[in-house]
Amino acid sequence: MTGNSMTLTLSSNGVAVPFDPRYFAPLRDSSALRSDPDELRARYTEDGYLYLRGVLDPDAVTAVRDAYFSQFHPSYLRAGTTPAQGIFSGRRPADLPSHGVNGHPAHAFVRSVRFEAFASDPALAALAQDVLAGAVERLPRSIVRHFDRSSPTASRAHVDYSYLDAGSDQLLTAWIPLGDCPRSTGGLVYLEGTHTMERSSFDPLRTVTDRPGDSRSISHDLAWVAERLGRRWRWADYQAGDVTVHSPHRVHASLDTTTDAMRLSADLRFLRRGQPADARWLVAWAGDDGN
Repeated sequence: MTGNSMTLTLSSNGVAVPFDPRYFAPLRDSSALRSDPDELRARYTEDGYLYLRGVLDPDAVTAVRDAYFSQFHPSYLRAGTTPAQGIFSGRRPADLPSHGVNGHPAHAFVRSVRFEAFASDPALAALAQDVLAGAVERLPRSIVRHFDRSSPTASRAHVDYSYLDAGSDQLLTAWIPLGDCPRSTGGLVYLEGTHTMERSSFDPLRTVTDRPGDSRSISHDLAWVAERLGRRWRWADYQAGDVTVHSPHRVHASLDTTTDAMRLSADLRFLRRGQPADARWLVAWAGDDGN
């Protein structure tokens, strides 16, 4: 089946969503606006996100991917492949802790000098500064996520501000795929036009959820959300070096990883300097910190 097939069925958290024009449309590429901050901000205000190709050096991104997957037992990777490729062997180590908790490689990795150097790339701060029209600071709680095809697990439909609402909303998220990340590898998708909607508009959607005890996420069923709001999910086949930035009020989610190549990504938050920060984001991330 070709990548452009309109009969392809994708999924998120194991729930199917047809890849056709009722539910999906491509992300708008704003790469050509990077040299014009005014136009970049105007596009961000209009769309609630910016999809930008080639912001980072692909070799630097690949090196971070290599460093991350080098921390795992060799049996987790397919024989004959490299950590930089991140190819799932089909076998998860039996003693691998839950993602991001103390003892899992992601927990140590976000605290490492290597990751801090990557997250401090001046290109990322400069981009955030252009979009937010002023000096910025990166919040210390940076997140590294990775998914393999052993289980249908993905980010549910949500807005970031539900997790940061004890501080200013003068911030943005930079989502960075650490390696190529096409739809089938579980890339991020954005629900068009939702950054201007009232938060209460999403409350009726929470009746369809696999997390009834968590009111912050909206739903795990992306087709349900798209149908109810009459809006499409915007997608891209991301490549190493690409970055998206999005509003804390933009609904987004991710697709399931169905390829042997594992999904690896980083979430960084930049706050307009001088604005109050949510205290929960001033400490290092852990997968079980409840935030």
